[in-house]
Amino acid sequence: MLKEEKHTSDQFLTCERKWIFYILICIAGYFGAYTYVLRGNIFCNAQTGNIVLMGIAFGSGKYGEGIYYLIPISAYLLGAFISEILPNPIKHALSIRWDTVLIIIEIIVVIILGFLPESAPVQISQIAINFIASMQYNTFRQAEGMPMATTFATNHIRQIGVGLAKEVHHRHSSNKKHREKLFQHSKMLCCFIFGAMIGASFCHLFLGKAIWLTLIPFIYILVRLLYADLYLEKEKIENKPLGH
Repeated sequence: MLKEEKHTSDQFLTCERKWIFYILICIAGYFGAYTYVLRGNIFCNAQTGNIVLMGIAFGSGKYGEGIYYLIPISAYLLGAFISEILPNPIKHALSIRWDTVLIIIEIIVVIILGFLPESAPVQISQIAINFIASMQYNTFRQAEGMPMATTFATNHIRQIGVGLAKEVHHRHSSNKKHREKLFQHSKMLCCFIFGAMIGASFCHLFLGKAIWLTLIPFIYILVRLLYADLYLEKEKIENKPLGH
């Protein structure tokens, strides 16, 4: 029987660290509150809702409305495409990882969105967040070897349910290996909820400019990633994060 491969903490790149995933999913919760409270009462971190709404529109004979949903869906598709194509050219041309460049892109998008007037079409913010959420989801895939989603909570809820079932199955056993996964998904879900709570509060206070609050954690991540790419992990620039 093959043994499960073990990884020590120093084998993981900075972009794979759990703390980055906690921060990113907290920001995702914040974005969810931002788009729901201020930008059209929808969630832009995933596309299930848009697919359902498109089907409802077509089924109701509202073809123009249905075709509109192809715009955010296409933005999400484009984000996944770009985040799959660019990593290798980026690190060879700039000596920094795609993960780092993506954080820069997200910072730029957040700055621009904060300058939009309240009267601006909500679709601008929706499509922009669709685009960066897709790239982020496809880029940050595993937190220290454990598959994790940084843009939505559904999978974390499922994994918590699975973990609790294993807790019941192994209640009389000394095998508690499932607990680490259960705890990590629980932490991710809590971070998402916390981000949504903070986002809702600040959106009511500062309206569209509330999105600028996410610049604080984004810039912190950027500084840490730049330091890793240019100094700490300069010799590991060819190493791919797990899951890629």
